[in-house]
Amino acid sequence: MREKTKEELLLKINAQKMLIDELLAEKEAEVKLDYPWKGNLGHWYWNIQTNDVVFNPLKVEAIGYSIDELPEKIPYDFFTNKLHPEDYESVMENMRRHLEGLTPVYEVEYRIKAKDGSWKWYYDRGKVTKRAKDGAPLFAAGIVFDVSKQKSKVENLEDLTSSLIELVDKDELTEIRNRRAVIRELKTHMIDSAVKGKKLAVSMVDIDDFKQLNDTKGHVFGDYVLKEIAKTLERKLDKKGIVGRYGGEEFLILLPDTTKEAAEQHLNDCRMAIETNEFLKLESLTISGGFTLYDQGDHEDVLKEADKNLYKAKASGKNRIIG
Repeated sequence: MREKTKEELLLKINAQKMLIDELLAEKEAEVKLDYPWKGNLGHWYWNIQTNDVVFNPLKVEAIGYSIDELPEKIPYDFFTNKLHPEDYESVMENMRRHLEGLTPVYEVEYRIKAKDGSWKWYYDRGKVTKRAKDGAPLFAAGIVFDVSKQKSKVENLEDLTSSLIELVDKDELTEIRNRRAVIRELKTHMIDSAVKGKKLAVSMVDIDDFKQLNDTKGHVFGDYVLKEIAKTLERKLDKKGIVGRYGGEEFLILLPDTTKEAAEQHLNDCRMAIETNEFLKLESLTISGGFTLYDQGDHEDVLKEADKNLYKAKASGKNRIIG
């Protein structure tokens, strides 16, 4: 069989290039006309043996490059070198697993650095289309989408949702959890306590003689006291407990994973912090509290038990914790 001349080889190479260009042109037309998914940047083809990547120009134009700026031979790492540091390992692991035949497809979302330094979100899906007899990957093809706008909408929606939840769950006056939010926390911790077998202390706390304070000093001063007590309780509990405004001058305190002795100590620390407060120089201010350890029953049962102990604390002289 006659060996091909240099000219014939060049003709064959040019023919293959023309075929690739034609395929890309067809794919680009599909992208612009036929594909219903937004952000479609077209197909890519990766010759794994030679490490050559052929792709639709839209893929690089989306990150700010023109075809004229690209090297004649574009390796796979032209794109992987531009991956966000937080996404790099997961993308590479996803590709490695697919190349090894452990997953049916390569499918990832990642951030890629644009020429201007900004980050674009891409959704990439591909597959090895040809393997050697021993299973080694030879050729892969896939399709990529710019999903930056969708990601931005999702992130904005998540931020808005988070803000709305915070707004709905926050007591308007004291800016700590409102009744609905702290009751939800109570129910969640009751389930956690039942599953893990850990004690949960539930306490009702009330400002002593608050009505008299309101009547003599006025409601504006009373609101100030409520806000400062809420701040003091939240600061004193820190990560040891959860506090919410139950209603009026009453606060609900939850102390997860505790003992009766530890709960009593934490609540007395809160009581003393109010008694020796710095936000009221000339007024005597105290709180009383009742608490119980959750054992069984629903949230109303445990609240009734804590409230009963609060009544005992009030009846026995106030400014004390009873459990």
